[in-house]
Amino acid sequence: MTAGAASLPVIIQGGMGVAVSGWRLAGAVSRAGELGVVSGTALETVYARRLQLGDPGGDIRRALVHFPVRSMARRVLAGYYVHGGIPPGQPFRRTPMFTLEPEVGLQELTVVANFCEVFLAKEGHLGPIGINYLRKIELPLPFACLGAMLAGVDAVLVGAGNPADVPGLLRALAGAEEIRWEVRVQGLRSADPPAAVRIRPERLGAEVGAPRLPLVLAIVGSADLAAGLAGDAAARPDGFVVEGPTAGGHNVPPRGPRRVDALGQPVYDERDEVDITAVTALGLPVWLAGSYGTPGGLRAAQAAGARGIQVGTAFAYSAESGLADGLKRQILANVAAGTNRVLTDWRASPTGFPFKVVHCAGTLSEPEVVAGRRPLCDLGVLRTPYRTADGTIDYRCPAEPTRVYLGRKAGRAANIDGRRCICNALLATADLPQRRPHGQLEPPIVTSGDDFAAVATLLGRRPAGADFYPARAVVDYLRHG
Repeated sequence: MTAGAASLPVIIQGGMGVAVSGWRLAGAVSRAGELGVVSGTALETVYARRLQLGDPGGDIRRALVHFPVRSMARRVLAGYYVHGGIPPGQPFRRTPMFTLEPEVGLQELTVVANFCEVFLAKEGHLGPIGINYLRKIELPLPFACLGAMLAGVDAVLVGAGNPADVPGLLRALAGAEEIRWEVRVQGLRSADPPAAVRIRPERLGAEVGAPRLPLVLAIVGSADLAAGLAGDAAARPDGFVVEGPTAGGHNVPPRGPRRVDALGQPVYDERDEVDITAVTALGLPVWLAGSYGTPGGLRAAQAAGARGIQVGTAFAYSAESGLADGLKRQILANVAAGTNRVLTDWRASPTGFPFKVVHCAGTLSEPEVVAGRRPLCDLGVLRTPYRTADGTIDYRCPAEPTRVYLGRKAGRAANIDGRRCICNALLATADLPQRRPHGQLEPPIVTSGDDFAAVATLLGRRPAGADFYPARAVVDYLRHG
């Protein structure tokens, strides 16, 4: 990737959910000549659970052989691998939660998991692989980025927040510098020292295998943010992915006053339309996302001056995606019947960002499923650091038990209505649900973009007898119609 962002393909496969955009999908897209992207969200938990399932196929153990610090790889394997897998019904061993001072074992697990995911996606071909992170999940970010870089990741895509400090983080990681990564803390006072996570890259593999500096692609929802990033030498990325409100996952909130439609969805208007001409005029490569995932969308994006498009939804329902097969079949049946429904929910995500939810039986799209789940927070991926009354730092999430959030942690009552534990739910969506007492499993939640035109077309082109279409078919369709 030394030629820079201009050498990147025209199609970027979206980095979706938790393990939906996994290494199999990203590798298939890259082999087809485009940019395959793995999701970096919660990989430490994904890999801990896959190891406890016995590492079916031996893929993780094969990747671990190539990790530059053998002793670290052995510690992760010893901590989580169960030969033959844990018995049915036995809960997964919990991974520690991230704090400002994460346990050394959690640091190592995170570095190793991100390394393995990128290594497996790159295995056996020379195509480019990217990794997608959410800026708002900031406590694990330095460790995750280091692991991906040790595996030679070609591009880091960052959205859901301002990624201004990510290019500097990657430069420091590439230089194996000791890093003090400042994080946001609710209620921190100006007189308080800034809060930060410290990372010693040379203790986590960087000294053995010097990381190569990847490209940074900033996922933005406004021309103003793009201009600010491009105009700052320290924050300037190598390209932009411009996401509109029809893209899946977390959406940028509307710019105007908060309004909802008859279904309770946020209302977007002309103030939320990104000035594509202004973004392309910044002189960096641009990819457009959100209802551009058709051959016509690709042509329209390029006619507007973009290099290409980012596509998620069509890839999410391909054979290689990590979305649980049962959920894929149910949603594809709804698409074929014309009954598929996607709503943008203001309240579902604890982050406060609008979150797109596919209506799907047995998932958290159904009020009775939400009501049947006992609230608890045992993953903590979306926890937010906050300053307590005595000046210490604690962590809270609006989806955790109400008595904890409102009582001991002094959260605001307005934050809790409708919130769902999407940390546990998204792991269930990738067929890695935590096992609860009495045989219960954590229910999933499916997020997707609004536009299923490509999915409907590809369904009609499936190989005879196949439930799903291959990722290569998505690439061919986008290129040639």
